[in-house]
Amino acid sequence: MEISAQHVWLMLASAMVLFMTPGLGLFYGGMTRAKAALNMIMMSFISAGIVGVVWVLWGYSMTTGDGFLGLFGNPFAHFGLQDLIGSPDLIKAGFAATFAIITVALISGAIADRAKFGAWAVFVPIWVTVVYCPLAYMVWGGGLMSAGGALTSIFGQVIDFAGGAVVEVSSGTAAFVLALIVGKRHGFANDPNHRPHNVPFIMIGAAILWFGWFGFNGGAATTAEQAGLIWVNTLVTPAAAMLSWLVVEKVRHGHPTSLGAASGVVAGLVAITPSCANISPLAAVGLGLVAGAACAVFVDLKYKFGFDDSLDVVGVHFGAGVIGTLSLGFIALPLDGSAGGLFYGGGFQQLVAQGVAVLVTIILSGLGTLVIGRAIHKAIGFRVTHEHEVTGVDLTQHAETAYEFGLTAHGHFRQQQAHLASLLKRKPEPAPGVESREDSYV
Repeated sequence: MEISAQHVWLMLASAMVLFMTPGLGLFYGGMTRAKAALNMIMMSFISAGIVGVVWVLWGYSMTTGDGFLGLFGNPFAHFGLQDLIGSPDLIKAGFAATFAIITVALISGAIADRAKFGAWAVFVPIWVTVVYCPLAYMVWGGGLMSAGGALTSIFGQVIDFAGGAVVEVSSGTAAFVLALIVGKRHGFANDPNHRPHNVPFIMIGAAILWFGWFGFNGGAATTAEQAGLIWVNTLVTPAAAMLSWLVVEKVRHGHPTSLGAASGVVAGLVAITPSCANISPLAAVGLGLVAGAACAVFVDLKYKFGFDDSLDVVGVHFGAGVIGTLSLGFIALPLDGSAGGLFYGGGFQQLVAQGVAVLVTIILSGLGTLVIGRAIHKAIGFRVTHEHEVTGVDLTQHAETAYEFGLTAHGHFRQQQAHLASLLKRKPEPAPGVESREDSYV
């Protein structure tokens, strides 16, 4: 067998990125209440299961090759990946699959504690097909924003090395729309119990994400020089973002927190994603400082505007994704014949190209998620009942609990039926001033 070091590295990077999804499950699971922890982890796991199958059947085909008006590839071009057997391109297909998996899994954090698991399982394959695959094709597969694409010829070449727009802005936009469709949790902004139940889970999840992100950003590196730049930038940007987040926390709230440290790391990782191969380490430090401080403020906007982004997907992934993508218009190095960003004398062309990429992503992901989410919500309902939310989605959706609190908390459904039935007969009165309606905004 003949296999190159680059092929080995790409397979390792693929495994690292796949590992990020259960890491995300731990991160999200720790941020929820104890009675919803397993549900959050399961939403990440089921995303891997569904998208893995979709990717082999038609997902990969839609992101590469000849396409339809530069919007998406032929779904049947590589159906089942049969034509790639015996080709190293199968490794690339596997690597690409892990990006699609974690992108849709990110969205789940916005609807924690209150979404039907079955509705989520329906949403995942449709969203990946209708939103993610077209975006990946447009930017990376030869579509509108790829080299030679229609939008590129007008506005210039977009830089999105590892998915600032394709992964982060798209998932953040979808999270916002889906949170509006599903509606606020009962007691949102009033119930003191809406806080993370397991901070060590959050820290472990963030550590796994940071580890996997070296594969996420570095998997596509083609030279040792490029790989070195990506590695250092992926180290230093989240490090700087963590520090600036903690400083903002200290100034605004009086205490630097473990949750803030973990969230700052993720914000920095998101920000460096599009630019990891195209900015200097010094610029990466500055990017991290800006992203961490900004996202520490962004996460509180949900209270001001009244939308329940449960686990801060919008504030962190959308916020840092937009910052990271647009920053290339200012700090992109003049590499591979490109003029670079404004700070390198490159003019406004790169900033315009990055802005167009963000705008197209927001429109496609926003409209796509609105149609998909509303259709599912009308057909089968996206939200659990009041009683099921109060009881906990772990028990009502999965007949399991994350922790053993007594004889009624075992993870076996038959042992819980009588207890669950008695719980559902009692509808708790909402706390004074707490909105008890389940209506959504959209």
